[in-house]
Amino acid sequence: MSKSFVMAAVAASTVLTSAASASILVYTDQLLWNLQTASLNHSTENFSSYSGAYASPMSGSAGAVNWAATATGGLLVNGGALTTANSTPMTLSFSGAAVQGIAGNIYGTDVNTVAVPSLVLVTLNDGTSYLNLIDTATAFVGFYSTGAAITSVQVSAQPLPGGTTAVFATVDNLNFATVPAPGAVALLGLAGLAGSRRRR
Repeated sequence: MSKSFVMAAVAASTVLTSAASASILVYTDQLLWNLQTASLNHSTENFSSYSGAYASPMSGSAGAVNWAATATGGLLVNGGALTTANSTPMTLSFSGAAVQGIAGNIYGTDVNTVAVPSLVLVTLNDGTSYLNLIDTATAFVGFYSTGAAITSVQVSAQPLPGGTTAVFATVDNLNFATVPAPGAVALLGLAGLAGSRRRR
């Protein structure tokens, strides 16, 4: 395991401690994240329409969110999961609708894109970080911002101490929780007003 990754892990624990002041909440339970973001619009990118190798940057959209993935050496999609072509970090950037919540399956894989026990570090654009030992492709990691929109996420994966196999940052089933467009909010308000008038 590289010294720089260990230093980043220490920094991550410090940043995570101050995450409450940064208005970012971190979830490892999908039900709780779903409850937190229930009032927002949801769209999912499961990468099922992609397959094979892609140059960096690779881009797409899910609902009103446009995303771009970058990684040194390019990216691969295999079995509906997006992974790096080299053992390097992957950055996902977002534009379009304001992303208040981002979640999905985030883990490390071997050269055959099989999930392997890995130290996974996820860092948001505001510096909020989450570090954990993840050993399954179904591991859930989610973030919710009570303040500014989330504009990017960086994912790094490293082998466990003593491990010699290269590990590749991998994401799947990315769920974006976005603020409804102002027009949609206004329509919802009018619908509520009309409903209250009918009950009188």
